[in-house]
Amino acid sequence: MSSDAPPTHITLGSGALTLQWPDGQTDRLPAAALRRHCRCADCRSATLRSHAPAVTDEVRLANATPVGHYALQLHFSDNHERGIYPWAHLREIAQTECY
Repeated sequence: MSSDAPPTHITLGSGALTLQWPDGQTDRLPAAALRRHCRCADCRSATLRSHAPAVTDEVRLANATPVGHYALQLHFSDNHERGIYPWAHLREIAQTECY
C-alpha cells in the first residue's frame, strides 16, 4: 500500500487527529506532535536557525481543511495554520511519535 494513499476515515478532535488507512492501520496523532512537525516555511526556517517554535501540550486542533487529494491543512489553537500535511508526512509522524 502506498504511503501517500489517503485515509479512509478522518476524525478531528481538539486533542488529536485520528486517521484510518486503507491497509487497516489506525493512527491517533496528538495535536502537539502535529504542531511540532509543521513543515511550513516559517517553522522550517526557525528550526534551521535552531529556534524551533515552542509548542506546549495544551495546543489543540481547531480545524482541518483538505488540500486536493493529497493532504490536510491543519489549524491550531495557537492561530498557526500555514502547514500542509501530506498523507505520507502524517504516516511518518505516526511512526516517530506514536510507536
